[in-house]
Amino acid sequence: MAIHKLKIFSCRGSRYVAEKIAANFGVDLGDSQVLEFSDGEFQPAFDESIRGCTVFIVQSTFPPADNLMELLLMIDAAHRASAHRVIAVMPYFGWARQDRKDRPRVSIGAKLVANLLRAAGVDRIMTMDLHADQIQGFFDIPVDHLYASGIFVPYIKNLNIENLSIAAPDMGGAKRANAYSQHLNAPMIICHKQREKANVVGKITAIGEVKDRNIIIMDDMIDTAGTITKAADMFMELGASSVRAAVTHPVLSGPAYDRINNSALSEVIVTDTIPLKKDEDTSKFTVLTVADIFADVIERVHDYREISSKFIF
Repeated sequence: MAIHKLKIFSCRGSRYVAEKIAANFGVDLGDSQVLEFSDGEFQPAFDESIRGCTVFIVQSTFPPADNLMELLLMIDAAHRASAHRVIAVMPYFGWARQDRKDRPRVSIGAKLVANLLRAAGVDRIMTMDLHADQIQGFFDIPVDHLYASGIFVPYIKNLNIENLSIAAPDMGGAKRANAYSQHLNAPMIICHKQREKANVVGKITAIGEVKDRNIIIMDDMIDTAGTITKAADMFMELGASSVRAAVTHPVLSGPAYDRINNSALSEVIVTDTIPLKKDEDTSKFTVLTVADIFADVIERVHDYREISSKFIF
């Protein structure tokens, strides 16, 4: 099977992690630019030939929506420049919480984004820790769904924490927490929460043994940090020895930073799928890079080799 030349490019929102992926892979990041118009319109362009190449475009689609639009335009430009294949590397897949109609007269945003990416001409998607696994089924093209467990598990093991327990911040996260608890041979705690409205948590209770345990709350994303900080404070009130959180995508909107810094959380372990804000106090955060995992899987996909061995769970 002929192997086409590989090139890695980045949109503006994820250049910080794309540079690390390219360096880990052993290549330079491809040259591209974005022409901006005074009305806010913009036009991405490749500054080198990509004819016949397998092109990987790195971009997480966290807010603003311009990040998604720029990715769509880059994919379209790559096809019009006669790329052999175009693969979107989306460490964070935005709109993933809109995976179903949970109330009347709302959109299914994740499906719409999948349709937009396919219409732009993408041949494959590579992402990490989707908010809902079923989003893979929204695509009629291959989706490489990677897991941050390959980063978190070694880090947690190196902490050598005694009396470790793994907690799910809500019932929806129980499957993820259970996988970590089995792999780390630690008991699991489940939080049951009642929302007053979107992004506002009302009452929260714990199911499982909390007293004298060192707890790590596992989740796929932190948005406003309301759930995780309330859970951490509750655990400490119930007699926990310490509470940490390990979360893949640090969305961290609104009062999230202040809530975390004022909470009982001793450490928040995140990945660099989304950059932390430079003007905020990040002293409680530990950032682990996803570059190694993505670089390895990019190489395997390009060489038509299996990637299942890269999954811990």
